Amino acid sequence: MALARARRSDSGMNYWPGFVDALSTLILGIIFLLTVFVVVQFYLQQEVAGKDTALSRLNAQIAQLTELLSMEKSSKTTIEDQLVQLRATLATVENERDRLKGAVESAGAGAAAAQGKVTELTGQLEGEKKISARALAQVEILNQQIAALRRQLAAIEQTLDAAEKKDKESQARITELGQRLNLALAERVNELKRYRSDFFGKLREILGNRADVRIVGDRFVLQSEVFFDTGKADLKPEGRAELDKVAGALLELEKQIPSDLAWVLRVDGHTDVRPIVGAFKSNWDLSAARAISVVQYLIGKGVSPQRLVAAGFGEFQPIDPGKTEEAYQRNRRIEFKLTER
Repeated sequence: MALARARRSDSGMNYWPGFVDALSTLILGIIFLLTVFVVVQFYLQQEVAGKDTALSRLNAQIAQLTELLSMEKSSKTTIEDQLVQLRATLATVENERDRLKGAVESAGAGAAAAQGKVTELTGQLEGEKKISARALAQVEILNQQIAALRRQLAAIEQTLDAAEKKDKESQARITELGQRLNLALAERVNELKRYRSDFFGKLREILGNRADVRIVGDRFVLQSEVFFDTGKADLKPEGRAELDKVAGALLELEKQIPSDLAWVLRVDGHTDVRPIVGAFKSNWDLSAARAISVVQYLIGKGVSPQRLVAAGFGEFQPIDPGKTEEAYQRNRRIEFKLTER
């Protein structure tokens, strides 16, 4: 009797402000984590996009410089060919001059004409030498331009290597952040599983080893007959008594679960496959109404509405596909499932 009075006293305490603060802190923490991740990913993507644009510009500059280098090499080859021709012409003129000088020395007659020819050829020779000097100067300028182009190409290649390295580092950082976020979410799920196991164990201890109470996977299952009459969604007095026990366990659970862990208790209503008879249009309406009745009663007992979800599944998720009365009774049920929000 004393234990019963203590339990009734505990269930009368108001934990609502603490639950609201815990929920607010949890939502703010999750929003903060998601905001940080989105901002980091946005800046990393912007940086990678900028590097891609710079890489495209550098590739275009390389193509232009390569084309210019090809043109300069072609021009250099042409000038070198002209230089070879000029040198050959120069050698021919020198040979002709020497031959004419020999002719002047061997023959006295026509010496003046020969000397004039020699003078003319000498002038041509000087002109050819000047042309050859200009060609050599142009070749030297081309060599300097080619060397400058090669230095520019080397600098561009270094820039490209640095850009590629930074891009790989950015991608690696994005991958690392994603892995860390997935690990944090997995830890939250495992923590919720532990509290769900404790909650189900507490319910089993409170409700006792009844035949109409079962644990199926991650759900706590009670037969609908415990709470409702056939075809109705109004809680029976004995059903309210059982829900008082569930509410007490749920209020105690809210104290234990950390405020930054998002969770809800989902109340699922299920019916058998036989057509509904009564005030409801379908089994789906009946199952939803029953789930809502349970949720509203738990709220009346002090459970936070933010921690409750009502869902109706009608006859579409049976746990026993049989057509016997026993199978129908097993399918008419109310399920409690502690899950992440």
